[in-house]
Amino acid sequence: MTRLRAFLEMVRFEHTIFALPFAYLGMVLAANWPPATTQHQHGLPTLWQVLWITVAMVAARTLAFAANRYADRAYDARNPRTADRPIPSGKLSAQATLGYGAVALFIMAFAAWQLNALTLKLLPGAVILLIGYSYTKRFTWLSHWVLGATDGLAPAGAWVAVRAAVDPPAWLLWLAVTLWIAGFDLIYACQDTTFDQAERLFSVPARFGIATALRVARVNHVLTVLVLVAVGVVTSLGWPYWLGLALAGGLLAYEHSLVSPDDLTRVNVAFFNVNGYIAVILFVATVVAVYLP
Repeated sequence: MTRLRAFLEMVRFEHTIFALPFAYLGMVLAANWPPATTQHQHGLPTLWQVLWITVAMVAARTLAFAANRYADRAYDARNPRTADRPIPSGKLSAQATLGYGAVALFIMAFAAWQLNALTLKLLPGAVILLIGYSYTKRFTWLSHWVLGATDGLAPAGAWVAVRAAVDPPAWLLWLAVTLWIAGFDLIYACQDTTFDQAERLFSVPARFGIATALRVARVNHVLTVLVLVAVGVVTSLGWPYWLGLALAGGLLAYEHSLVSPDDLTRVNVAFFNVNGYIAVILFVATVVAVYLP
């Protein structure tokens, strides 16, 4: 139980809130695609789909975190900010982390099998991203967008789980989450600029400086809003969605007001709190827009 508790601490299960609402958002929109021709034609995902999409999402995030913590264990031990994580602090062994990751992979594969053939067929590509993105920081500063593309699988994968097809809105949702995640990962990475430079790790802050990284993050989040506008137009969503998107845009602006090149003390507030609110607000707004009589 002690090792399991340490593992749950390591994967920070509560932060599934970043991607899970977007997975549910993709699921709801897929169940209503193409848009209804009359006001009261609304589709619902089945309970079976909701169950296995949820299981797949939690397993995918667990696998990704286990792979990341295993891959970065030596760097984490040398970085003062991360030295107290379970592996470098000795609370959890690297072998146990791999074991838990293997269990998560099995559960994820089983969930994909329970959904449909296309979901299972696309699983290997998803696994490559979930495991491989942790290594991209060793050779490219584009790693922020690889992480974003990996998290973008949440709504796109949920869409495929419901529709057994990759329709245009699935690509838009994937792009929106890719840009959103990359934007706030750029902010988060600013904390490790000096460490990344010393260890010859690749990131935008380490390569181009913190000020540039924050500017690029802002561009990513402006593009995120624009892509989400396209999602609303393509799926014919009503005013609750646009209200939710306006609130999300305001929170993104607030997130950027919390940090500056000279003050990164509130990065965790920007990274964890604000982005969690954004995901939930957009999901709730989408549900209301789809099912409002």
